[in-house]
Amino acid sequence: MLHNKDILVAGGGVAGLMAAMSFASIGYDVICVDPSPPIVEQDDTRADLRSTAFLMPAVEMMRQIGLWDRLAPHAAELRVMRLCDAGGVENEIREQVDFTATEIGHERFGWNIPNRALRQTMIAHAETFPTLDLRMGRAVRDLLPRTGAARVTLDDGTRIEAKLVIAADGRDSLIRELLDIPVRTTRYGQKGIVFAVRHALPHNGVSTELHRTGGPFTLVPLPDQDGVHRSAVVWMDTGPNIADLMKLDDAPFSAAATERSCGILGPLQIEGARGCWPIISQQASALTGPRTALIAEAAHVMPPIGAQGLNISLADIRALLDAAGRHGLGSEAMLDDYDRARRHDITLRERGVELLNRAALTEVQPLRDLRRAGLHLIGTLGSVRAAALRRGMGLT
Repeated sequence: MLHNKDILVAGGGVAGLMAAMSFASIGYDVICVDPSPPIVEQDDTRADLRSTAFLMPAVEMMRQIGLWDRLAPHAAELRVMRLCDAGGVENEIREQVDFTATEIGHERFGWNIPNRALRQTMIAHAETFPTLDLRMGRAVRDLLPRTGAARVTLDDGTRIEAKLVIAADGRDSLIRELLDIPVRTTRYGQKGIVFAVRHALPHNGVSTELHRTGGPFTLVPLPDQDGVHRSAVVWMDTGPNIADLMKLDDAPFSAAATERSCGILGPLQIEGARGCWPIISQQASALTGPRTALIAEAAHVMPPIGAQGLNISLADIRALLDAAGRHGLGSEAMLDDYDRARRHDITLRERGVELLNRAALTEVQPLRDLRRAGLHLIGTLGSVRAAALRRGMGLT
């Protein structure tokens, strides 16, 4: 039996669920499939230990589909973005620039939410949409684009005909592979560790990115819990250094994290497990195929610097919604419109993040000093500072 849908979304992560809900909220008949069943147990080994910083344009998207009120209790606000250079001989902060949301007329930059709570809440909200068929634990097996629609076969044999397929199935996208769309991948020899910490001093809504050779160490606010201050951490470094860190027990690991943080929040105490993954940049050679649009990590992957990754993905969804409003769903004109709207911005942001990451990787002291000088320049030149703020927040 063939099931007819307006849209099939492959991938039930944050970007896929946002795409599915956004289109369902304006009346499209949507099916969203993901091979991973929902995580319901706190100690599930598949749990995503990361958190996601949502800038205000992304929060507004969530408000429009009625999601934000459900997420707000899990969120910590981001009022200040602090960039620090600790690239001197000693591991200490030698340059610091604070960017405040009020400089560009906003109360805050956005909110940070633990991914475990984020996905569980999103799934619960998605299940309330009458025109959204959510099938967690089901995967795409095959894709056959045709002139008027695409035919998709799931792993249980279900066949679906959809006017548009949205590939939100991650950096190893099967949809992208089935369409034979190549990707350009850059590997940096880095890995990232993600974990949560308790700390003595309040974060006061400040997200701090400390740059030192090997990669940035980023502390992002989490909500206090039982009066205890908490933050999420992303620690990037070379593969061998990360491997050594992952071997440490919690006490020496916490001590190493405290040292790498330059003690800005006092002693850090790791809370829960650690996750580790390779740092890459990746960009698909095309954002579209017949009856198909690539979004999020199926289209682009960037190092976790400057809260850009998922917020760029949500900009993909906004562009796709705009294109659908101007052209026939899944038509060549719609997909060309989407490609034009996103390609330049994705390339520009990827290059910017890559440049920042390569600057962080350098071990040559004169280049470290040049990085410090660049940070000072951004912080002191008003026009450069304002442009950096607006672009970083996705307002330009």
